Amino acid sequence: MEGNVEERIIEREFGELALNMGPQHPATHGVFRLKLHLRGETVLNVVPDIGYLHRGVEKLSETLDYDMLPPIYERDDYLCPTANSLAFVLAVEKLATVVVPRRASYLRVITAELQRIASHLVAIGTFGLDLGGSMGGGTTLFLYCFRDREKVLDLMESLTGTRFHTNMNQIGGVRYDVYPDFAKEVMGLKQYLEKLVDDYRSMLETNPIFLERTRGIGIVTQELAKEVGASGPVIRATGIPYDIRRNKPYSAYDEFEFNIPVGTMGDVFDRYLVRILEISESLSIVSQALEGLPEGPINSRKPLKSALLLKPPKGAEAYAAVESPRGELGVFVVSDGTSKPYRLKLRSPSFSNLALISEILPGNLVADAVAILGSLDPVFGDVDR
Repeated sequence: MEGNVEERIIEREFGELALNMGPQHPATHGVFRLKLHLRGETVLNVVPDIGYLHRGVEKLSETLDYDMLPPIYERDDYLCPTANSLAFVLAVEKLATVVVPRRASYLRVITAELQRIASHLVAIGTFGLDLGGSMGGGTTLFLYCFRDREKVLDLMESLTGTRFHTNMNQIGGVRYDVYPDFAKEVMGLKQYLEKLVDDYRSMLETNPIFLERTRGIGIVTQELAKEVGASGPVIRATGIPYDIRRNKPYSAYDEFEFNIPVGTMGDVFDRYLVRILEISESLSIVSQALEGLPEGPINSRKPLKSALLLKPPKGAEAYAAVESPRGELGVFVVSDGTSKPYRLKLRSPSFSNLALISEILPGNLVADAVAILGSLDPVFGDVDR
């Protein structure tokens, strides 16, 4: 009742309408509430409201052993589980000075890039729905992207036994090794997806409705991106080639050749373009990793059932970050000398990128607000943690 009174007062005194978008709304890509102040169809002000999906994972980390935590973190950003666990194990390995075999580093890269492809296919496909099913094939784009994502998930299932939450990364290495036909299947997927990426681009970039809905909309300047700590495709769309894989290499990324796609305007179109170009780059990285995959063990530690509990030195602290499909995903961990973290803090890219909403939505139409939010590609398990 209080909210209704408040909204009526706003409308009467200022000629505005306060409209709730979410938390249960398909265009918010998760449980997220946007309170839009409108005059007609123009957004005057926006109040974002998060916290509906809070998992308490940072506090939970203080109650579990280090080796128990990688699967827990795979549930945060639920579109790229491997990136979450990779950031965690990298931080703990730095904390406890654990050596990772070179073959394991390559396998981490392979699974991370396959999940980046799957995540970007979700972002692009759902973006078509955000712009409207009648947008010259928005529904078609969605179905195509999810069809092709299934092929990536089938490959992950063959490798790890599960399609999604792979539990691939362990402290000291990885859990699974490639099977004999894996490289052949990946190369088949590469050839298939490279052609499809061209088809997606042709479908969208020659579509006048798509171009009208995306170009010059939701512009993020380089200064604004830096101010809010944006990362990933959001900051690269502004023209800044910042990518953790290149700027602060981890695992074996410094051994591969790949480009960093960037935009020019930082608008909705550029954020789409960066993601679709990154699919091709990820396919290239995976093929390079498979061609140069070293021999050797996949883990430097004994099997977990016989291993002693990991106990990093008391007072040690470490930070490690990876380039998730949404940007810089970091883990800061502090040890008290026990088998459990004393304190752990997540730096989630979706949270920082979402801070742009209040700056770039005002002045746009309600329909553009949906397109802008979709172009940021937030995941609310990653936002709320």
